[in-house]
Amino acid sequence: MKDADIGWMLSRIKRHLGRDAQGMVERVSDDPFDVLVSTVLSLRTKDETTEPAARRLLARAPDPAAMLAVPAPELARLIYPVGFYRRKAEQLREVSRLLLERHGGRVPPDMDALLALPGVGRKTANLVLSAGFGIPAICVDTHVHRITNRWGYVRTRTPDETEQVLRGKLPRRWWLGVNRLLVLFGKSVCQPVSPRCSTCPVAARCVRVGVGRSR
Repeated sequence: MKDADIGWMLSRIKRHLGRDAQGMVERVSDDPFDVLVSTVLSLRTKDETTEPAARRLLARAPDPAAMLAVPAPELARLIYPVGFYRRKAEQLREVSRLLLERHGGRVPPDMDALLALPGVGRKTANLVLSAGFGIPAICVDTHVHRITNRWGYVRTRTPDETEQVLRGKLPRRWWLGVNRLLVLFGKSVCQPVSPRCSTCPVAARCVRVGVGRSR
């Protein structure tokens, strides 16, 4: 694809998804703490498992002080069956402790401060900044990395490399929405193996890098 096609591609995908173009994190809440908690729970876990677990947990512990007051075994029971639920329960308690000690119980709107929290990487930090604070940031996960490389828009080896390239070429108006759109698109159409190219709304301009078998 040509670099100039990116706006057309993302607009077509947005129209294709319609009302479904809302990610799991946004469905739960746009509060920064809620976004942080939901994103931590979502790692290595499907959205249909993460969303109810996040709602259960945040109803019981809506802020860092309340989270820290809940014993780890109870937190683990609340978030089960998310992946690594015991480890994530301990992680969320430690994150809450540090938010209280360093930031007055608030989630900081700063990349470096977020990355200093245990278990928080660039993907989580960017999602907190974009979905929680409305700060332009590009959250790159496996879907964004795979699809933008499949389109030929970037040629990178890792999600971190993809983020850096996208920051230099993706129009700023798409920074906040690109993750949400491509995650949903990647799950429903542009899947890792045997993507649904026959029903893809942007197939006309996709160069299908690395695609062997498709449907």
